[in-house]
Formats: sequence, structure tokens, C-alpha cells
Amino acid sequence: MDHDAPLDTHLIAIAGGSRSALRVIYDQEGTRLFGIAMAILRDRPAASDAVQSAFLRLWERAAQFDPARGNAQVWIASIVRHAALDIARARGREQPTGDPALGDQPVEPDVIEQLTAHEDSARLRHCLAELDGRTRSFIVLAFVHGLSHAQIATRLDLPLGSLKTWIRRGLLSLKKCLS
Repeated sequence: MDHDAPLDTHLIAIAGGSRSALRVIYDQEGTRLFGIAMAILRDRPAASDAVQSAFLRLWERAAQFDPARGNAQVWIASIVRHAALDIARARGREQPTGDPALGDQPVEPDVIEQLTAHEDSARLRHCLAELDGRTRSFIVLAFVHGLSHAQIATRLDLPLGSLKTWIRRGLLSLKKCLS
């Protein structure tokens, strides 16, 4: 398998059953994908589980990738993101015992404070601050808490189409600010 071939080529090979192509993608993208899972889960073992689950999904769904619809790197990253969000949601369904000795008291940290705790987030923090509060909260609900657009619309009693438009405009503003 040619390690320098584009990811699209490797995905096509995986769809055809090539394990070596899957290994090439893991070698090339594994560290970045683990970083995505870590950013969501903040737990090394859980992030490892998310990446493993994502590569199983990649193996099963490689034939679904359509290069005309998007970038292979983004498609693979979205699989990892969804695997990590699945783990995060499953954790949310765990029932805390309330025993402070176990450290499982439910805690709702302020998401913006979490983002600001890292030096590398200064630009993101600045760009988020540039957004209006409503749009910022929609983006945080979608990309930090992992809620779908439909879940946010239901929770906030908003029209789904309008919500999608606000989130899209917010993401375009963030992209412009960060570039």
C-alpha cells in the first residue's frame, strides 16, 4: 500500500477489504484522531476506546465515503467525533451514587471556563467572545455538549431551520476569525 497516496485512495481500498490501507490511515491520522477524542472526553482510556470504535466503523462504512461530498480527512474525523460523543452520552446516563468518597458527584463546569483554561484556546476564546451570546450558546451545545440540531431546537423551542442557519453563520464567523 502506497503510504503517500491520498486518504480517498485508502478509503476505497478499505471498502475493498484492504487491512493494510486501514493501517496506513491509522499510522497517518491516529495521533490527530486521538487528539479529537481527547478534546471531547478528557480521558485517555475513553479516548482510546473512541478511536478504536471509530476505526471499526471506518472498516464497516468505508464504502459510504463519497469524495464528491467532502474531504476524506474531515469524514474520518467526524467518525471519531461521533464515537467520542457516543461514549460521552453513555457516561451521562450513568447514575451517580452521591457518595463524595467516590468522586461521582455530578458537576456542571462552565464550558467557556474549560476552554479558557488552556493557553492554546486564546484565539478561540476571543473568536467565541465576538459572537452574540445566543449563537455562542448554540455552538457550545452542538460541539461541546454533542447535542444534535434537532435536540437543541426542541430544548430551546426554536424552529430547526432557523437554528441551523444561526449555527452555520456562527461557524462561518468563527472560521473567518480563526483564519
